[in-house]
Amino acid sequence: MPKAEKSLKSRALEYLSRREMSKLELKRKLAPYAEDEAEIDAVLAEFADLNWQSDERFTESFMNSKSRKHGRMRLQQALTQKGVDADIIAEYLPNAEEELAHACEVLRKKFRQPAKNINEKQRQTRFLLYRGFGYDIIQQALNLAWQDADDVSSE
Repeated sequence: MPKAEKSLKSRALEYLSRREMSKLELKRKLAPYAEDEAEIDAVLAEFADLNWQSDERFTESFMNSKSRKHGRMRLQQALTQKGVDADIIAEYLPNAEEELAHACEVLRKKFRQPAKNINEKQRQTRFLLYRGFGYDIIQQALNLAWQDADDVSSE
């Protein structure tokens, strides 16, 4: 006996029960199963009205899981690719002080000690750039990362 075809609503609910998703992500996941785009839009509108899908909640969840490891640029780019509105992204991005603390933490975890020469400093800089930290934050982190660690260990 063949399995009954799942409805778009049940598929959407199944996806959202696993993790938060942006509206665009959910739309992309549902696209292969829909007759037309209007059908998907109706389901997404209903889910938004019921507050089952929320880009704000998705952004908050994403920031909670990723902001300690990545800088503003990478976070912003990832959320933009997921279809989140720029105003929502701006509301949840970490401020400069938090970003500097995260950059120092990431730097200390990866490298364990300050750079001894220019090659090591460039390597650390490239690593932080890859993680999406801005150049000004990187310079501050390279100067402060191990100072903070020394202050904490001497207490």
